[in-house]
Amino acid sequence: MAKKAKPAGEKPVEALSLKEAKAEHVRLELQIEQHDRRYYQQDKPTISDADYDALRRRYEAIELAFPDLRTLTSLSHKVGAAPSGKFKKVRHAVPMLSLGNAFSAEDVTDFVERVRRFLRLSEKDDLVITAEPKIDGLSCSIRYEQGKLAVAATRGDGAEGEDVTANIRTIKDIPHELKGKGVPDVFEARGEVYMTKEDFLALNKRQEQEGKALYVNPRNTAAGSLRQIDPNMTAQRPLKFFAYTWGEASHPPADTQSESVAMMKRWGLPVNALMVKCRSVEELLAHYRKIESERAKLPYDIDGVVYKVDRLDWQERLGFVSRAPRWAVDAEHAGVFHRD
Repeated sequence: MAKKAKPAGEKPVEALSLKEAKAEHVRLELQIEQHDRRYYQQDKPTISDADYDALRRRYEAIELAFPDLRTLTSLSHKVGAAPSGKFKKVRHAVPMLSLGNAFSAEDVTDFVERVRRFLRLSEKDDLVITAEPKIDGLSCSIRYEQGKLAVAATRGDGAEGEDVTANIRTIKDIPHELKGKGVPDVFEARGEVYMTKEDFLALNKRQEQEGKALYVNPRNTAAGSLRQIDPNMTAQRPLKFFAYTWGEASHPPADTQSESVAMMKRWGLPVNALMVKCRSVEELLAHYRKIESERAKLPYDIDGVVYKVDRLDWQERLGFVSRAPRWAVDAEHAGVFHRD
């Protein structure tokens, strides 16, 4: 992993005057908000994910250098975009937050070292961190009550999402009822709705044969398909789902991240088989390189590898900072892996 180079002609943040920083902060905020609306609400982004990431990093670097510019309404406290208004709103019982990013091997090392310092672990203490591919899809929370699917919502702005329950019920991957031992009375399964590369190509082939416009990529096609007003339209699209975490729950599935994902699978939820447990920075980076080398062969698009501290009690101790957890990070490859 290598750090992304600063765009030519861009003044270094440390060289900005306060007046310049204020002006650029406002400009970047307006740009990012506009791109968020296009990406999250309209499913029609107009810039690459790498360029979007660069805007975000510049914005956050300015706030770091000029702390007074960071307010309660700052984009640094927000994720996604507000619900579009086409659907009924759903308030998330537990916010759906974003992840901090790692763009280099040094960033991954820093993440592990920060976790060890916060938990006061020595180098001899065992620290298990899970690593899993980050599916390039639309984040969704599916609430089960007494084991039965009750409500499903998009992430939206993290606090409120769109009610897509009827549409989610049309996805064959997603069980209408959880089965097995230990299913909580309330359990919100969270994950990504996505479309495989093969299904996307087949869909575009049909579009071409019918003389219709072609879709741009699987992620936006999946997002647009899930957010159809008519559930019958969603039912015609080959959508799939991977569960990888949870929101509100009467009790956690298990004591660790890895065991919890395994438990979700036993309850009938589809999970990604490529998650592994790592015990060192070297293992984390090796798994990243393995996933990156196999990325083109995967049946779905990914935009990173997510690392999470495995023990849930340690996750709770680490807590959150701003809009992201301290116990997880999204390892991206500059120019290749993309937006959260």
